[in-house]
Amino acid sequence: MEDQPLATRVILVRHGETYFNAEGRVQGHIDESTLTEKGLMDAQRVGESLQGLPIHAIYTSPLKRAQQTGQTLWKTLQASLPIPQPQVADALIEVSLPLWEGMLFDEVKSRFPDQYHDWHHRPHQLRMAIPGPNGTSDFFPVRALYDQAGQLWQTVLPQHSGETILLVGHSGINRALIGTTLGVTPERYHTLQQANCNISILNFPTGEMQNVQLESLNQTKHLGLTLPKPRPTHAALRLLLVRHGETDWNRQGRFQGQIDVPLNETGRQQGQQVAHCLQDVKIDFAMSSPLKRPRETAEFILHYHPHVPLDCDNELREISHGTWEGRLEREIDAQYPGELERWRTTPEQVQMPEGENLQQVWERAIAAWDGLVKRALSQGNGSPQTGLVVAHDAINKVILCHVAGLGPDQFWSFKQGNGAVSVIDYSAEGVPLMQAMNITSHMQGGVLDQTAAGAL
Repeated sequence: MEDQPLATRVILVRHGETYFNAEGRVQGHIDESTLTEKGLMDAQRVGESLQGLPIHAIYTSPLKRAQQTGQTLWKTLQASLPIPQPQVADALIEVSLPLWEGMLFDEVKSRFPDQYHDWHHRPHQLRMAIPGPNGTSDFFPVRALYDQAGQLWQTVLPQHSGETILLVGHSGINRALIGTTLGVTPERYHTLQQANCNISILNFPTGEMQNVQLESLNQTKHLGLTLPKPRPTHAALRLLLVRHGETDWNRQGRFQGQIDVPLNETGRQQGQQVAHCLQDVKIDFAMSSPLKRPRETAEFILHYHPHVPLDCDNELREISHGTWEGRLEREIDAQYPGELERWRTTPEQVQMPEGENLQQVWERAIAAWDGLVKRALSQGNGSPQTGLVVAHDAINKVILCHVAGLGPDQFWSFKQGNGAVSVIDYSAEGVPLMQAMNITSHMQGGVLDQTAAGAL
């Protein structure tokens, strides 16, 4: 049998703050603005956070703000390992918004109210009539951006199989790059947040656009931010989605499902680390699966929030693996040949023997999540609310897919490490924004998820 290619890792970074960002102006393709002093300092912090990683290539957008960011972090990276100079990739350029570029967002909202509404609520339908020598032509910026992102992947991935590369782009193109790999459609373009100088990580197990996994989204700890700042449009409700800490069965790779395995010593440490990370974050309410491992994790967190009671929802229990529970992968392979591989590749088609299928988990987990969102928004009385939800690998993956508009076939798209924090913000109308996903830096300090890769 031929060796399988090593996973290709892609680190995505948005450029640092620019003067246009600070002024609230639309940038797009316009190349007038450069990094502020804060933007330059943050770019250096990105480089410091990535020091020691064997990065084989750096690509930047052709625009000044991205090239400045790339050059600044490259110089910082050079202190630990020799890395080739950044090279320009034209397909990393930001979304083109030709009728708005250089204008203040408030001015765009005033002069182009219908288009501005489409931009925020129907980005795939945003249309601009562009004058030309033969009359006007219709241009769809977000659709064009997705095509551009697909072209970049086709060009770059074949050159770096089994390597780690760094792409320095923009808010729009980075969203489209993530979206094209996971199947997040242009309609959901605004679902994935990208802050200045944030870090997101994608894993390509085969080096191609197959079974791609988002390891983390919008990391900001290296910038001195525990969690990304909420956007004004999505400040009504913030939900902190946490996976429980490690258990002995996680470490062994043994399927847990609904067997009530407690945290091990590492898991208790992770619970304390998550608690310390969130100690200064306002929490108004808390929900957990009733199983010991998430409940214990939640209790560690709420130690710093003693006024917040912990409620348990039975619908947030882990998927029932039926007769697989308590078994190692090799034992499952021996008794159910081929089924474990089907679970890895087509999870939506697998019926766990004497357990659940993914659709059943989907229905109960999403009902619990949507019910929680509805109650929190209705009870907030106009005041921003923050809730804590502690659950399991499969439950969290289902919720994240739901937020991103994905189905059960994309179940493996989101990584969930033990003790990881994800952040989903909601507008008053209940529209979600994935602010951060699988943040584990509060436990190991670095940008990579190094938690146990054990069974569910």
